[in-house]
Amino acid sequence: MKANAKHLILDLLLAFDEALSAKDAIAACQLFGVSDNSVRVALARLSAEGLIEAAERATYRLSPTALELAGDVATWRTAEQRVRTWNGGYIAVFSAGLGRTDRTALRKRERALQLLGFRELYKGLHIRPDNIEDSILTVRKRLYTLGLEREAIVFIANQFESHHESEIHALWDTAALNNSYLQLHQQMTTWLARAETLEPEAAARESFILGSKAIKQVVFDPLLPEPFVDVAARHAFVEMTRNFDQVGHKIWRDLVGTKKA
Repeated sequence: MKANAKHLILDLLLAFDEALSAKDAIAACQLFGVSDNSVRVALARLSAEGLIEAAERATYRLSPTALELAGDVATWRTAEQRVRTWNGGYIAVFSAGLGRTDRTALRKRERALQLLGFRELYKGLHIRPDNIEDSILTVRKRLYTLGLEREAIVFIANQFESHHESEIHALWDTAALNNSYLQLHQQMTTWLARAETLEPEAAARESFILGSKAIKQVVFDPLLPEPFVDVAARHAFVEMTRNFDQVGHKIWRDLVGTKKA
């Protein structure tokens, strides 16, 4: 499996949340068919772009700029802590007056809304259940931090008519979400059961691929309440992802330690 060196290095730094030496980056990327020279070029470019910085000689970590851009990606392990009981209301964002000609601003706006699980009900009106964070003020602050313009109107909405409630519930493919929780949970369970039979390099490569897939699901999950999704299944999946992540860390640490010995 061949991968993009820049993306792979950023994914490794995000996944492991610690500094990475150039030697370890090369060893890790070799498992995905990336050449030593490609890794060195990628490290130089990431450094020039301000996405990584030197932690010590020939060792790199994500820069503050990269961590800011990563947003909720870097805090996936605590995503469920932001969820609270749903009282039937919604959080809405009205942005119809902001325009769409500034592509950079539009991209940041759409990313912020996506990361917090909003969906567009009508043009310029995005909505999600009011079951995240402790208040609308906190949600508003997070949206602004993630890139939503401060001119957008963020407010609480409730008491929709039944046909509007139906339209809102249809904004998310909840069946697909429930299936992904169950399927990824099963895939990780099955993989862990046979992990000890794998060669170290294969175990490292496979754990990273499957772990990244599961983490991406957590990061972009809209964190919907019941009755939208099976909350118990989601919780079990997130717990399994945390456990799988720990196992993956150990596999990679052991592999790097063996190569250094």
